[in-house]
Amino acid sequence: MERNRSVEKSRRKPSGAAVMSADLTIALYRAFFEEWAERGLAAVSLERVAAKAGAGKAAIYRRFSSRQEFAAAALSELGLTLAMPEDHGSLNADVLAFLIRLRAVLRHPVIRRILPDLHAEAARSAEMRALNAQVAEARRGQGQVILDRAIARGELDGAVDRDLALDLLPAPLYWRMVVLGQTPTRRQLAVEAAAITAGLQALGDGR
Repeated sequence: MERNRSVEKSRRKPSGAAVMSADLTIALYRAFFEEWAERGLAAVSLERVAAKAGAGKAAIYRRFSSRQEFAAAALSELGLTLAMPEDHGSLNADVLAFLIRLRAVLRHPVIRRILPDLHAEAARSAEMRALNAQVAEARRGQGQVILDRAIARGELDGAVDRDLALDLLPAPLYWRMVVLGQTPTRRQLAVEAAAITAGLQALGDGR
């Protein structure tokens, strides 16, 4: 019996081992978002975040060296994730699918409160400008896929002004949902997709 206990004990991980629990990391991200939405990023308390996640503050510092690093990781993993757009066979259909997915993200009450604060912080802090740019770049990367497909189909000129096109894709929906606080219906999204498609095709070579 004593030997069995010794074998079982030897198989256990040391109590002091730095084992990162994925579930706890996700809980910390969610708690961080809640705190950010309630108080604004500048007033986020890492002690409160840890308490909401059922952990100690040390759990945060084992994972992240700063609040900005924490925010960047949280946004990358949970905040504004969209699946890579599937090929729906046409530019208009791809744009509509993109808008539907983006609407699902932007309609989340926490996200709608965080984004304006992120932009405000970016206007005051170089570190937050970098984080804001990171979020924008991830979204534009998915837009690039839509543009590439449309060019391959012959629906868009290969010399299209990509920067302007990538601005145009999310802008009307973002304005309506984040700035005005309205959520469009599926029918309204279809009208918006048609307008965006016509605008993209009108860009031509950008001259």
